[in-house]
Amino acid sequence: MYPLVRELSEDGIPVTVTCRVLGIARQPYYRWRAIPVSDADRQEAHLVNAIFDAHRDDPEFGYRFLADEVRDAGFTACDRTVWKICAANGWWSVFGKNKARTAGKSAMPAHDDLVRRNFTADAPNHLSLADITEHPTAEGKLYLCTVKDAYSNRIVGYSIDTRMKARLAVIAINNAVARRGEVDGCILHTDRGSQFRSRKVHRVLARHHMVGSMGQVGAAGDNAAMESFFALLQKNVLDRRRWTTRGELRVAIVTWIERTYHRRRRQLALGRLTPVEYETIMTPSAVLAA
Repeated sequence: MYPLVRELSEDGIPVTVTCRVLGIARQPYYRWRAIPVSDADRQEAHLVNAIFDAHRDDPEFGYRFLADEVRDAGFTACDRTVWKICAANGWWSVFGKNKARTAGKSAMPAHDDLVRRNFTADAPNHLSLADITEHPTAEGKLYLCTVKDAYSNRIVGYSIDTRMKARLAVIAINNAVARRGEVDGCILHTDRGSQFRSRKVHRVLARHHMVGSMGQVGAAGDNAAMESFFALLQKNVLDRRRWTTRGELRVAIVTWIERTYHRRRRQLALGRLTPVEYETIMTPSAVLAA
């Protein structure tokens, strides 16, 4: 994954955003960039990634359980070493609340439909569309949340995870804001899924001064622009073959979005330009982030 992170950083995509999407820690990546890379550094980087994967799969595990997981995976590490790595990265056990106490909580009210199936915008950062899709692998399902700018059809933010929770949408929105910068007043249109109606998403929209918009229940056409993107992704990546691991599917998705969809795939709606070309030609560079 590290060569992909380096290549995308050379194209202007922040390392922080790429590492967050790929689900890897930044410290091992920067150690990999250093020359020379010792065997000890390489082994430690693999151990850090293994601990991170175990923590991401089971956030409720403490460091002792994580140590057992990485040892079962073939790594040699004592509990103290795993504790130091967890402490350095802030990977602590998250104990879930009693479900009986939260079962009565209802989702936040749905936003009004401000788009009415008009998925066009006259300028960047005026209208964004978001949705979530999933695809199976031999290790289990992988979930993708994307945020698309309706002006250029560019995917300005996305996140990938093994669980379809509100955090998936929050990270995608934060990544979009990190890439685009000024988004005050931008409309974010979604369906009425529980992830987008969560308090966490409402709070992140308020923090960035964005305006929520939602289609009707069961009306796929109310977010057809995102559905068409997912259909394209399904055809070109997801259904091309069977995926053994979540990691290889994650890399394939990021590579296709950043290399092919953004920079090689021309669109009739954009005058046979790619999303990156369209933004470069039609929009002053000061308006857009890298």
